[in-house]
Amino acid sequence: MEPLKPRQIVEELDRYIVGQAKAKRAVAVALRTRWRRQRLDPDLRDEVMPKNILMIGPTGVGKTEIARRLARLADAPFIKVEASKFTEVGYVGRDVESIIRDLTDMSVKMVKEEQAAQVREKAAAAAEERVLDLLLPPLRPVGAHPEGHLEVIQGGPTHDGTREKLRAQLREGKLNDRTIEVDVREKAIPLGVISAGGMEDMEINIKEMLGQFFPDRAKKRRLKVPDALRVLGQEEADKLVDMEAVSREALARVEQNGIVFLDEIDKIAGRERHGGPDVSREGVQRDLLPVVEGTTVNTKHGMVRTDHVLFIAAGAFHVSKPSDLIPELQGRFPIRVELEPLGKAEFVRILTEPRNALTRQYRELLATEGVDVEFTPEAVEEIAALAERVNERTENIGARRLHTVLEKMLEEISFEAPEISPARITITPAYVRDKLADIAASEDLSRYIL
Repeated sequence: MEPLKPRQIVEELDRYIVGQAKAKRAVAVALRTRWRRQRLDPDLRDEVMPKNILMIGPTGVGKTEIARRLARLADAPFIKVEASKFTEVGYVGRDVESIIRDLTDMSVKMVKEEQAAQVREKAAAAAEERVLDLLLPPLRPVGAHPEGHLEVIQGGPTHDGTREKLRAQLREGKLNDRTIEVDVREKAIPLGVISAGGMEDMEINIKEMLGQFFPDRAKKRRLKVPDALRVLGQEEADKLVDMEAVSREALARVEQNGIVFLDEIDKIAGRERHGGPDVSREGVQRDLLPVVEGTTVNTKHGMVRTDHVLFIAAGAFHVSKPSDLIPELQGRFPIRVELEPLGKAEFVRILTEPRNALTRQYRELLATEGVDVEFTPEAVEEIAALAERVNERTENIGARRLHTVLEKMLEEISFEAPEISPARITITPAYVRDKLADIAASEDLSRYIL
């Protein structure tokens, strides 16, 4: 499939995210540059480093959503992490290399699902045969014939005919209520082998290692026929998928196409001036530096080079500023994009334009209960104005304020929907003011409720 051009990428992002044209253009160019790099001669290809991006802007303006949608467009391994969750080596907590281990796990899951989809029909057929074997056991030898042949319990023709009848009933769903006993394979790792608080990566790796020494064992489970087909289908798919090939492909995707969204980077943007709780801020930055600029990380699936992983960092930088990052790390994010704060006009568009617009979400959710909710244009304007006002008076959390406002406004309808169905309700400016005006007017109340 022909990769998307930068303008097409921006158009796709516009379907879900309002505004922020500069940020969209920056990530579109970064994604297209990856495709261009793949077309270079091998000797030059390795020299072209990704242009990492630093997004600067308040919370709730679309930073995370831009990165997430970009990864979906690229069909690339993607992970979002908060920089504030990591600590300097030597402190209790997660180390920064776990970012790449998690990204690799995500890539393996993606590739495995793709491979499983390719063998799904074959796995489903094998699972069907296993279920039929349980419903109608195959012929079994019971003794020797005088002339040396084996005798069997049942006659062939009638057994085959019964099996085909059962197969037809199984496919028609007539056996869905029947319960069968299934042997499910699982690793026999003793419980409580290791439990190390704050060392989850080590715990996972040790369990993985121990799993190689403990053989699989069969555990009997009583399942309904549909559940048995699902469990056995997954088991058969696992047998058909070549995990070594999956790991190789997953590692290649991480190295060439991986995207890491590093949120809250402003929380670690501090220099060492004194001791105390923030003592490891600069240490985390220094630990991040080799991962961002290119190093080799050991994962349970193999060694991963991070030279061409794209890092998109983001932060509000209310208290600190990008120049508070250590110079080496600043240099690894050459593209700086400042995102615009959102106001009433943007809120109106967010409520109505995107494919996943909030008003559409609530309309569809309540329609499942038989309640038809309609938002008038004037009501949408009122909701947007109120959200902007609360953001100005309290903490500015951007578009996330719309979720809170709408949830509070529609709380009564959501609660009573099953009792009032079927019904048609029109949301007007008067309705919005009736439900929210008192709360919005009280700064103390709005601080806690909205």
